[in-house]
Amino acid sequence: MNIQQINKNGVSVAYVTSHEKLITDVQSALDLMATVRYEVADCNLIIVNKSEVSEAFFDLKTRLAGEVLQKFINYQTKIAIIGDYSGYTSKSLKDFIYESNNGNDIFFVQDVDQAIEKLSSLKA
Repeated sequence: MNIQQINKNGVSVAYVTSHEKLITDVQSALDLMATVRYEVADCNLIIVNKSEVSEAFFDLKTRLAGEVLQKFINYQTKIAIIGDYSGYTSKSLKDFIYESNNGNDIFFVQDVDQAIEKLSSLKA
């Protein structure tokens, strides 16, 4: 796992990359939050690539997305997941992404620049 600290507008954002899946279940999400907060001095803004998130997360029937996002909210951590979501046909997933992007906790964006912009604006 590699954690790159990005500072924008006086806000610290952690961009986490890995060759392995970072979020596969609730415990792995908690581990990710703890690692980032330890490595980047209490940083609670995280960017990950969609490829590092289990495909089960995007199948809302598994309830993994809801359980993971609840942990992020409980631990006051914001996350942006970078990727192409055009291949998903599920209306409920599209609605979930839309609602998330209009909130303040999780964002599904196309690239790193959008992720940094969304997350850094939350504290600006």
